[in-house]
Amino acid sequence: MTKIHSKYAALLTAFFMSCFMALLMSGFVTLINQGWGESFFSQWMHAYVRVWPIAFVLLFVLRPLVTQIVARLVQSPTK
Repeated sequence: MTKIHSKYAALLTAFFMSCFMALLMSGFVTLINQGWGESFFSQWMHAYVRVWPIAFVLLFVLRPLVTQIVARLVQSPTK
């Protein structure tokens, strides 16, 4: 299997994280708002398709800021 170049690591991280988070969050929110019914799955997938692009952009854009915040909060390892 050919691996993807490491320069795309941030993009791939945002892609996969946004896929999982948008899928789970849209599922929970749909369940809370609509309940479990015949149309649950179709409503869930409709919500997922609408929110995933937003989640992807936000994760990709906010990643550097979050990295800086974490760097300020954690102690550097001692050598």
